[in-house]
Amino acid sequence: MEAFIAPALTAKHVLDLWERGLTKHPLQRSLDLLAGVYPEISLDELRKLPIGWRDLHLLAVREALFGQRLSSLTSCPQCGERLEMAFDIAQLRAIPPDSASSGPYSIARDDYEVEFHLPNSGDMLRVAELSEAGESRRTLFESCVEQARRAGVPISASELPNELVLAAAARMAELDPQADMQIELTCPACSSRWSTTFDIASYLWIEINAWALRLLHEIHCLASAYGWREADILSLSPMRRQFYLELIG
Repeated sequence: MEAFIAPALTAKHVLDLWERGLTKHPLQRSLDLLAGVYPEISLDELRKLPIGWRDLHLLAVREALFGQRLSSLTSCPQCGERLEMAFDIAQLRAIPPDSASSGPYSIARDDYEVEFHLPNSGDMLRVAELSEAGESRRTLFESCVEQARRAGVPISASELPNELVLAAAARMAELDPQADMQIELTCPACSSRWSTTFDIASYLWIEINAWALRLLHEIHCLASAYGWREADILSLSPMRRQFYLELIG
């Protein structure tokens, strides 16, 4: 997979991917979307991509579909002022320091040593059903542990002390900063500053869903007016479809 570049996608292709994703868990939906865009990469390989690297490829897909500029609405946590966030995809890319490997990595404290890989979609899917946030975080970490030892003797990941778990989690964040993308914001009304998490997987699906619903409405209108097949309508460029819609509008 060429790094962070998505191929050109047809309207039919994206509509098919949208339809298949409707009934999927959001984590699986993102994997299926990438598998549809990069068919030469197996689902198992995509599942093992560190979350940040998965998101970098989702950013590439978003750019291929809708361009570089993104916007969203949010509210100031201090005064409640509504404001629009607008930024370029380039501002959201945080390339991992170690771009050649997803692990395993290691960290040691006192008599303890642990080898781990960076959290990936497979790990996330395994803990998706857990309801307790603390339990989910610990289970996610344990899912990433390759080996754990105390004084050279193998132990289970559940036996690692919290201090080492926190240190390993901090190291994971350093190695894959894209996995937790924070956007710094300032309220124009009260000058309050805060940071918010940007989740490209959720953002992209909302865009694809809205685009698909609009396109289906266009197909319905054109098919009703001209008797054209869906495939014929999808083969038209967006500009030409709009022209015909205006003629019947």
